[in-house]
Amino acid sequence: MAAPTLMQCLVAISLLSCVAHAQLSTTFYASSCPNLQSIVRRAMIQALSNDQRMGASLLRLFFHDCFVQGCDGSILLDAGGEKTAGPNANSARGFEVIDTIKTNVEAACPGVVSCADILALAARDGTNLLGGPTWNVPLGRRDSTTASASLANSNLPQSTASLGTLISLFSRQGLSARDMTALSGAHTIGQARCTTFRSRIYGDTNINASFAAALRQQTCPQSGGDGNLAPMDVQTPTRFDTDYYTNLLSQRGLFHSDQELFNGGSQDALVRQYSANPSLFNSDFMAAMIKMGNVGVLTGTAGQIRRNCRVVNS
Repeated sequence: MAAPTLMQCLVAISLLSCVAHAQLSTTFYASSCPNLQSIVRRAMIQALSNDQRMGASLLRLFFHDCFVQGCDGSILLDAGGEKTAGPNANSARGFEVIDTIKTNVEAACPGVVSCADILALAARDGTNLLGGPTWNVPLGRRDSTTASASLANSNLPQSTASLGTLISLFSRQGLSARDMTALSGAHTIGQARCTTFRSRIYGDTNINASFAAALRQQTCPQSGGDGNLAPMDVQTPTRFDTDYYTNLLSQRGLFHSDQELFNGGSQDALVRQYSANPSLFNSDFMAAMIKMGNVGVLTGTAGQIRRNCRVVNS
């Protein structure tokens, strides 16, 4: 038999990729766990009533999961060091909410729903409950049996990153610069620690002077207060909207990496469009979330369905 040509190999690889993605389906649990989505949403309503920050925290947790080994629930594992890697230490939160949802789901549908899928649904519902869009989440992910501190340290963007670095890190996950700018809009909700933006408010020049002065005086001294919190969107910190982009237009991005999206570079025009057109932003954000949710997924018989999101099944 003749060896396959390069074109045949490429076609085969493409087909395998399509099959892997096709295994995710918005109706994956329609028969095996029909009440899944209502269980998750009820828990998220309760979680946000206890702490509105939780919407942002779980959205960030999903993002940080997908960028390390793919969307496989690895960040939820206590072992492996991913939880305590540099980008997650003292900042990743919401694990107890996922534990609660998992307990509720296991009571209804034992051994059926992955932690990775629960996290994807919780991120969607947290966004929507804070005023953002909703979308049909493709499901069918399975859970990893490993976590990776090294990939967390190398794949997750830092708050000091340049535009070029951001584009490169997102491209590594198959996400475009437009996806990156849309997904960055998640910073319209949530808060950040002083240590992540201190260098910007004391060292950057492309920052609104009164904005920087207020942060220096109220939240983030030059030394100490590392854990003090400031909203990433000072105007509407608990509402998912386009004020994040409007803030960038007036140099009020909290992170250096935020302001890089509007600093004379390739994303300036898109930032202006998102600021002026919430419908465009919502549409692009939903599409980018679905695309990110497909990154590196485990399906079929790969991985496992963890009974406890924190530990691998024994």
